[in-house]
Amino acid sequence: MSTVTVVEGRKVTLTNLDKVLYPATGFTKAEVLHYYATAADALLAHLRDRALSFLRYPDGPDGQLFFVKNVPPGTPDWVTTAEVPRSEGPSRMVLVQDLPSLMWAANLATEFHTHQWRVQDPEVADRIVLDLDPGPPATVVQCCEVALWLRERLAADGIEAYAKTSGSKGLHLLAALVPTPSGQVSAYAKGLAVEASQAMPGLVVHRMTRSLRPGKVFVDFSQNAARKTTAAPYTLRARPAPTVSAPVTWEEVAGCGGPDELSFLASDIGARLEAYGGDLLAPLFDPARSRPLPESSSS
Repeated sequence: MSTVTVVEGRKVTLTNLDKVLYPATGFTKAEVLHYYATAADALLAHLRDRALSFLRYPDGPDGQLFFVKNVPPGTPDWVTTAEVPRSEGPSRMVLVQDLPSLMWAANLATEFHTHQWRVQDPEVADRIVLDLDPGPPATVVQCCEVALWLRERLAADGIEAYAKTSGSKGLHLLAALVPTPSGQVSAYAKGLAVEASQAMPGLVVHRMTRSLRPGKVFVDFSQNAARKTTAAPYTLRARPAPTVSAPVTWEEVAGCGGPDELSFLASDIGARLEAYGGDLLAPLFDPARSRPLPESSSS
């Protein structure tokens, strides 16, 4: 079953609206689309001008999950696309620039993943990201401890960090940079991860090796590489329940006493946007807050 709706003058075909995509809560595709319409203003700011990778889960999180990086077949001609560099050669990818494009993309049942750079300046990052991933039995509580250390370490270099949940088990830290080649940002981020592992050897690892990670927080710096992408703020995740990669305050990070305290569902986001007067990550768009990397890391 499909429905054609008009969104800001564009005809958008929506399919299988009654399909349950999140079995733990019975959350349907129609509810997914409603969530994205509700969070659109905040989400679109983070998607705009950034080539998108889609992690699709058309049959829910227990079905097949697969990444789509090239423009999918059947993409409407009014959806913006852009040619971007890839290791195998230039590729054309989707940009979600407006509400009709967001509703079309959300209908694909997908997570939204973005690069740290905009298509106008490929491979020159305007953000740095650190992905804090807990190895069981560690949880987001331990991620918060690491996040607070990294916040202070970044501040020592004049860089202001902001936090969001991953929507899975961990935390992401983001900061705005003056445009900087992705390779330099990657090197700086790796240095931070190594420093954190030296400062907190019982808590942090900076290498991906699985055997090193139980009970510790892996500080993943790799998503700063030009070809890598990270789950966007406000994207739903392919989990049993409709969890969201949700911005959080530093007070929430410092006060976190249990994993459930920093787990947010789609139904939580509207109230959070209202309570905080909009997007907690809005400062990332303020050019006055963008900072250069310290000179020693960019030489």
